Amino acid sequence: MSTEALLGEMRRQLHEGGLHGCLLVRDLHTGDEVGIAPDTQLPAASLVKVPLALATAERIRRGELDGATMLDVLPGRTGTPGPTGLSRFRHPARVAIDDLLYLSTCLSDGAAADVLFGLTPPAQVTGMLHEFGLRGITVRHGLDELTDTPLERFDASQAHLALALAIDAGTSGRGHRVPQLDTTRASSGSARAYVELLQALWTPSAIHPDVAEHVRGLMGHNLIRHRLAPDFSSDATTWSSKTGTLLNLRHEIGVVEHSDGQAFAVAVLTESRVPAGVQPGAEALMAQVARTLRDHLRQL
Repeated sequence: MSTEALLGEMRRQLHEGGLHGCLLVRDLHTGDEVGIAPDTQLPAASLVKVPLALATAERIRRGELDGATMLDVLPGRTGTPGPTGLSRFRHPARVAIDDLLYLSTCLSDGAAADVLFGLTPPAQVTGMLHEFGLRGITVRHGLDELTDTPLERFDASQAHLALALAIDAGTSGRGHRVPQLDTTRASSGSARAYVELLQALWTPSAIHPDVAEHVRGLMGHNLIRHRLAPDFSSDATTWSSKTGTLLNLRHEIGVVEHSDGQAFAVAVLTESRVPAGVQPGAEALMAQVARTLRDHLRQL
């Protein structure tokens, strides 16, 4: 099948599955790539924890921060505890910066990420990306803002109302009545911008090799593996990744490395048109389309 015909079929499948998808898959050695709407900006949700990890690790390398520094973390920092991590703690804790990096990146712990943002504010994280020649990702706020959406204002039986608002209240220019979904106010990025970040972490770039290795290691230990991981994990591959989820957004970025030496960066950013919080079919479809694009590139 030609690339054009394949992309048409993948767009059809995404549409029938209720997803608007922005994808890019790139061979990290040849630069060959294939994608669907890869330059569309979408709210990034927890994907910003990768730039945050990069900025924090770089500041540790420069001596501006010490990874062993212990910080006091109080419970009750957010009114909507996440599924895992420090926001679920019932008592004060002392956690080292290095361990906050692990919690933020590998467990997607928003409370840990916000402690790190207290050390390196969002604007500084964006500025450090620019230092490395990485454009197209803008970090505008911490993770606490992601716990103050319409979803938190309805009880569980009315969650579909918040999701319907997320689906229907956008504008053609990517504005939105929900600020966390407005690309001019929320942290945002495109599939291409995140693939550029992955390329810089996995191949020689302006990022110091030790810092790149640190961030790759964190992504390699990501514990959230229900989305793309089932289609990219095997005895002959490793899958290093980070997910992002907010209202009707489901994202994942990562690198699949094959035992034969091939490596592919994958970025899948999606918006669902279905007002339901639990959509295992959408997760499977995201992975299926991403793997199909990877398989196509691998055969070129």
